[in-house]
Amino acid sequence: MRHVAVIGAGPGGLSAAATALGAGAHVTLVDAAEQPGGQYHRAPAPEFGATRPDRLQHGWRDFAARRDQVLGHSRCTFLPETSVWALEGADGIPVVHVLTGPADGAGRRRRTIEADALVLAVGAHDTMLPFPGWELPGVVTAGAAQALVKGERVAIGEQVVVAGTGPFLLPVAAALLGAGSTVRQVLEANRPGRIAAGWGARPWQLAAQAGKLPELAGYAATLARHRVPVLAGRAVVAARGDGRVEEVVTARLRDDWSAVPGTERTVAVDAVCVGHGFSPQLELPVAAGCALRAEPDGRRFVAVDADLRTSRPGVYAVGELTGIAGAPAARAEGALAGWLAAGGPDRPAVRALRRRVAAGRRFADRLAAAHPIGAGWPGWLRDDTVVCRCEDVRYRALRLAADQDPRVAKLGTRAGMGPCQGRICGPTVAALRSAEAARRRAAAGTAARGGNPHHRPIAQPIRLGELAAAADTEHSEEPS
Repeated sequence: MRHVAVIGAGPGGLSAAATALGAGAHVTLVDAAEQPGGQYHRAPAPEFGATRPDRLQHGWRDFAARRDQVLGHSRCTFLPETSVWALEGADGIPVVHVLTGPADGAGRRRRTIEADALVLAVGAHDTMLPFPGWELPGVVTAGAAQALVKGERVAIGEQVVVAGTGPFLLPVAAALLGAGSTVRQVLEANRPGRIAAGWGARPWQLAAQAGKLPELAGYAATLARHRVPVLAGRAVVAARGDGRVEEVVTARLRDDWSAVPGTERTVAVDAVCVGHGFSPQLELPVAAGCALRAEPDGRRFVAVDADLRTSRPGVYAVGELTGIAGAPAARAEGALAGWLAAGGPDRPAVRALRRRVAAGRRFADRLAAAHPIGAGWPGWLRDDTVVCRCEDVRYRALRLAADQDPRVAKLGTRAGMGPCQGRICGPTVAALRSAEAARRRAAAGTAARGGNPHHRPIAQPIRLGELAAAADTEHSEEPS
C-alpha cells in the first residue's frame, strides 16, 4: 500500500486526500489549523457552537461531504494544528518534519513522516504592497479581514475602505457588509480597459468557469444594495492617523499604477483592507528542491507538468502553488495529483480531470492578465515608508543597499529578519531591489544582485528545546 502525505487541508489538499484514498493509499493529511478547509472554507471555532457554519460560505455542502469522507476514512490520519518546519533529504521523497500543537504553545509533539509520495497544497499569502502609513493599526490584509469575519464573526471596523486588485475584493467587501460594517468604497487599482482586455479576449476559454458568474453577480448585487461605490483605476496610496488609521488617501492611477498628481482624495475610515492578489507559499517547495517558474511580473510559482508533477520525483504541487486560479481549480488539481500520487490507473475520469486542470490554468492566466501589479507602485513610497514591519526597515535603507549581495543587504538592513522571517515582506523587498536595479542600470550600467526570498532551511519557527528533544521524540509515521 502506498503512503501519500498531503500538506495542507484546503480545497486542493482535501481533494488530493480524497482521491488518494480512493486509489487505495494510506493518507497522512497535515494542516496547521484545527479544522480542514483552508482560508476558503474557514469555519467558526467549534467552541462557538455555530448553528450555521455554512453562512458566508460557497460550496459548503460539497466541502462538508468531502471533509467527512476523508476524516472518517480508516486509512486517513489527520494531523491538525501541525506545522511542517522542514523537508529533508536530497534523494527520494523528502522526509517531512512536523510539530503538532498550538503554534505558540509549549509541549508540541515532534515527529517525521516518511511517505511514498508528497502532495504540497500549502496555499498562498495575501500580497499587500506597502504605502505610507500601512503599519498603522486598523490597516489589514483583505484575507485577514475575511478570516476574522468567517472564523470569529468579527468585523475589523465600522467605516472601511477595501482596496487592491482582483475579484477577491468583492467577497471581502460583501462579508464586511454582512458583519455590520459600512464599506465606504471598493477600489480596484487596474483601469477598466486593462480589466476588459484581460477578461474579454477569447471568452470561450472561460466556459468551464461559468459557475463563478452567479457568485460574482451575488457579490455585485450585495454591494449595489448597500450603495457601495466600486471605482476602477484608483488605489489607497497612504493611510494617516494618530495611533491608528483615521483616514486614507486615495489617488487615480495610470496603467502602470503610478499616481496621477492632483487626483488625491481623503476618506475617513477606522479600518482599511488591502489586497493585491496572492503570493504562493514557496518555502516548502523550495526546500523540497522543486524548480520554480517566473511570471512576466516577477511572481514565481512551482513549475509542474500537466499531471502536477514537480521537478522533484514523487512530489506534486497543487492550488496556488502552481498559479492563482481559485478554489475550483485547486480542487481539480488536488484530485488529479492525489490520484496519481497514490498510483491510480489512467481512466476517462482522470482525463476529464486533466481537462479541468487545463481550464484552471487558462483562468489563472486570464486573472493575471486582467489584474496585474503595475510597475509604478514604488512611486507611492517615501524614503521613510516602512517596508519590513517586523524590523521597521525603511524604503531608503533598501535603496541604499540595492547593489549589495542579498545576504549582506539582509544583515545590514535587517529586512526579513524579524518574526515573519521574510515570508510576508520578502517578495516585496525583492521587487523593490529589482526596481532599483533597473533604475540604476538605466542610469549607470550597474545592477543589484538578486536572491531567492523563499529559501530558508527552517520553514516554520521551532524552539531550541524542541530541536534539542528531537532524539527522544522523533519517529516515522507508518501506514497502518
